[in-house]
Amino acid sequence: MRYRTLGGLRVSAVGLGAMPLSIEGRPDEERAPATVHAALDAGVTLLDTADSYHLPGAEPGHNERLLARALATYGGDTSGVLVATKGGRGRPAGGDWTVNGSPRHLKAAAEASRKRLGVEAIGLYQLHKPDPEVPFEESVGALRELIDAGTIRLAGVSNADAGQIRRAREILGEKLVSVQNRYSPAVRDSEPELRLCAELGLAFLPWSPLGGLARSSLDGPSRTEGRERLAAFHEVAKARGVSPQQVGLAWLLARSSAVVPIPGASRPETARDSAAAADLLLTKEEQARLDEAAEPASVNNAHDQYT
Repeated sequence: MRYRTLGGLRVSAVGLGAMPLSIEGRPDEERAPATVHAALDAGVTLLDTADSYHLPGAEPGHNERLLARALATYGGDTSGVLVATKGGRGRPAGGDWTVNGSPRHLKAAAEASRKRLGVEAIGLYQLHKPDPEVPFEESVGALRELIDAGTIRLAGVSNADAGQIRRAREILGEKLVSVQNRYSPAVRDSEPELRLCAELGLAFLPWSPLGGLARSSLDGPSRTEGRERLAAFHEVAKARGVSPQQVGLAWLLARSSAVVPIPGASRPETARDSAAAADLLLTKEEQARLDEAAEPASVNNAHDQYT
């Protein structure tokens, strides 16, 4: 496992997005913690969750409680593991994603997340999405107050544009350490935000980093979900003897030293495969080929509803 920097902390170059362990189609109670344990065994030290990662209409915090149990039952050392959670979204019955960025809600949500995670202070707490009904500065100001109160140690923003990132930096200073936006070979309209993160020294955590790459084994059909141009990722994978997903993550890591992808997983083997991408170094020729194959920047909507 290679490592990168997040807010002065050393974290694995590839993290684990825990969302699939708690939403629709989630694994059973044995496979879910086994998936987390497999990621930890592979050297992953960044686990990403949110209070809204649960079934529609269910009690918030399923994913946070799951990670807390998985860490408590892990046989190895977890002192270097950073759990990053988010607040400001909800999943009421019906499956829609709601947004609530009011300071009152964020403060209560952060305290509830802290208790579910069983920690004195949350390592990294992120505003899940800007609320159009609440001034952005007020939502970020709540994160500042949570830091001052000792409820959280570091802060991040998610689904934010460049202007919002700059405003968050003005309010939070060096306590703003990360930006979590959608970014993948198929969705690249957060390119300006990625460049800004590199400029400001912030970690950029792409969510849904494998978008556009089929979830098929290497020896199966090379499907690319209708995006034939991304076949190059499968071709490079075949030549290397690895999965297209590993190639996709290696491509992301090569885009910028600020990038720390957080691919989701619901099976131990998937978590191990993603983690292995940290050690897959692409040649300049492969990187150029994949750059050409990836979707051009500013094509899709990076600020999608799902995370």
